[in-house]
Amino acid sequence: MQRPFDVAVVLPTVLRPTLARAVRSVFAQDADARIQILIGLDQNLGDRTVLAELARDCPAHCALTVLDLGYSTSRRHGGLFPNQYSGSLRTILSYAANSKYLAYLDDDDWWAPMHLSTLLAAITGKTWAFSYRWLADAATGWPICRDEWDSVGPGRGINAARFGGFACPSTLLLDREPLHFVLPYWSLAAFPDGTGEDRLVFTALLKHPDWAASGAYTCYYTLSAEAQRHSHHAREFAARGLFWMGDAARIAAITSDTAEAEAALATGDSEAAGAAANRALRQHPYHAPALQIMAALPG
Repeated sequence: MQRPFDVAVVLPTVLRPTLARAVRSVFAQDADARIQILIGLDQNLGDRTVLAELARDCPAHCALTVLDLGYSTSRRHGGLFPNQYSGSLRTILSYAANSKYLAYLDDDDWWAPMHLSTLLAAITGKTWAFSYRWLADAATGWPICRDEWDSVGPGRGINAARFGGFACPSTLLLDREPLHFVLPYWSLAAFPDGTGEDRLVFTALLKHPDWAASGAYTCYYTLSAEAQRHSHHAREFAARGLFWMGDAARIAAITSDTAEAEAALATGDSEAAGAAANRALRQHPYHAPALQIMAALPG
């Protein structure tokens, strides 16, 4: 543990059921690197046994560091720091991390296997880097579509005029030494409701113009039903013909058609498999299981 890791992953949590998915996506990274995973408990709202299970399954190239102060540092829960989601945990864990490079992951998000390897390649000679992201439906866990309007980096997207752009925490990789004075912003808030620490951090990062984008969509960012209804997201979903989120009948149809396609593929009926998978894809063009079935069809 004393030898610095190649990269550290800072992950505050309230022990949501999605924590295991997030951490296991770090276990599955393809980077040829030693990875420290720092989990900070803001509140214990879930089952603590997941921590023991993750420790048991932690691969040799990873190490888990768990910080449980026994109280929340968030003002929302009686603490002293305005960040309502994790108080000062991201800042504390960033300083505690035994690595030059700091990545961040929310406990309801997850990464594709090449997330860290592509970011580590991108940050070479730079101060910070970010990936692009997929938006994912909180209810089903299904990716909705690529985020091409919100978390798209400096000078781009719907945040360009007001905030100079944006890159969400789960997409970031920072070089801690030149960004030492950026780290306290994780504990603060830009808005009265205790949110917006990510905006403060991004504004501070813009003062360091030596950044890079990985160019890869490797982060899966969970979007609640309420957030999906925000005008800037709803407008983009409608433009892409995406209406299945929150529609139980459509979700059931997509699930049924995909199951039918899988069964047909297993019996060698490629024509039926393709027809059923295409029905699912007409409802949800980015449905991964249906796309995998189409890729597996002969010819």
